Amino acid sequence: MMENRHMAQDDALLSMSVRDFVAATADKTPTPGGGSVAGVVGALAAALGSMALAFTRGKKKYAQHEEFHARLQERLTRARDMFEALVADDAAAFTLYQSANQMPEGPSRLDAQKTALAAAIAVPRESAALALALLKDLAALADKCNPYLISDLTAAAALAVATLKLSDYNTRINARSLPPEQADPLAEASRADVRKGDALLAEIERATAELFA
Repeated sequence: MMENRHMAQDDALLSMSVRDFVAATADKTPTPGGGSVAGVVGALAAALGSMALAFTRGKKKYAQHEEFHARLQERLTRARDMFEALVADDAAAFTLYQSANQMPEGPSRLDAQKTALAAAIAVPRESAALALALLKDLAALADKCNPYLISDLTAAAALAVATLKLSDYNTRINARSLPPEQADPLAEASRADVRKGDALLAEIERATAELFA
């Protein structure tokens, strides 16, 4: 039953048109919120990377990289699927939070709140890890990419960094509900991920700088 509810949320959000998703985000409703938007932005980052790769594969100039390109296509497709799943995971985490707060006072409510908080932190941390992996893949593609698609590749990297930062905000705001000995290392790890992401974006921008001149 839990899996069916999860799939229903996934379908409800991901089946929306772009216009409807934007309108739903603007509404006075908790979901889709920042976490769901992070998942969509991450999926778009992976999708743009896939597009850049699709217009690169099959060209004689890059024939020597075909094995790398084939592996990368699998990774980018998997990343997009995972980001889409995180859209629903974020909504499910908020549902857990709402349900826990509606329970009567007592040990069961405290346990439910702890579970909801763990989920609210786990989702953005997973999103951050996935965004970092995507950035590494995009960096590896930068010098093996059709030059006419470099702007799309760089845009994909910028979106991946945006996903990282959205995830960092959600991680650190939720970590405030933890004891300091748990919250402080978690917040620092999240900030460190953003720094890694910024460095990878800068690496990609350096690798492609001549094409933007």
